[in-house]
Amino acid sequence: MASRFFSARRLPLALWTVAALAVAATAGHAAWRIKQSVALARQSEPLQSAPAGATASLLIAGDSTGVGTGASSAASSVAGLIARDHPALRIVNRAQDGARFADIPRQLEGDERFDAVLVLGGGNDVIRMTGQETLAQDIARVAQRAAARAPLVVILPPGNVGNAPFFMAPLSWLMAKRSRTLHRLVGQAAANHGAIYVNLYKDRADDPFAQRPDELNARDGLHPSDAGYRLWYDALNTQAALASRLKAVQALKEFKAH
Repeated sequence: MASRFFSARRLPLALWTVAALAVAATAGHAAWRIKQSVALARQSEPLQSAPAGATASLLIAGDSTGVGTGASSAASSVAGLIARDHPALRIVNRAQDGARFADIPRQLEGDERFDAVLVLGGGNDVIRMTGQETLAQDIARVAQRAAARAPLVVILPPGNVGNAPFFMAPLSWLMAKRSRTLHRLVGQAAANHGAIYVNLYKDRADDPFAQRPDELNARDGLHPSDAGYRLWYDALNTQAALASRLKAVQALKEFKAH
């Protein structure tokens, strides 16, 4: 005999109740995370550096990850880590919280030439559902514009956004799928325009941000923490050899100056 609680008449109501509780819990979770993200964005400032006698220059463009949102200070952002290792490097940082790839060409405007351009972006396009065709065009435009500003262009999209604690299933599954698309499009644009693409995308089982969420994610569960940005910086140096490339440029310019 079937349980009275799970009778045919009451089962749909039970399922609806569970679904409603799940939606409410997810909404409350998201609202708290969003509040934390807003607070972190307000606290963040893009690091810039203009040392006397600078021998090389770097332009940083992009979104909140270029700003360093989630880091305890600007010094712990990607820009800050670059400045630490290259004290004679001039860094111009035009990244803005909330920017999509469509917004980045404006950050790349101007006639000044730089030795390198670093673009960090794509997360907002994943989250805010930018269409694939539009996104492909926006990324290509950024790669093309960046190539006009510097001989070295590096594009660093975020990793698997679906693995961020900010998102719960089933939304996290959609974010993972969209992240894969983002990385594919960035890889294609980089290849077409002579840029270097840094790949942070990993499936959940292999993603340190999913396996060590408290250590590598900021309190909003969306942006990297200090330790998370150090992993990004390590990937920049491993996959794009950014540190050695910048040092080579600086050494060459110093040699020519003498």
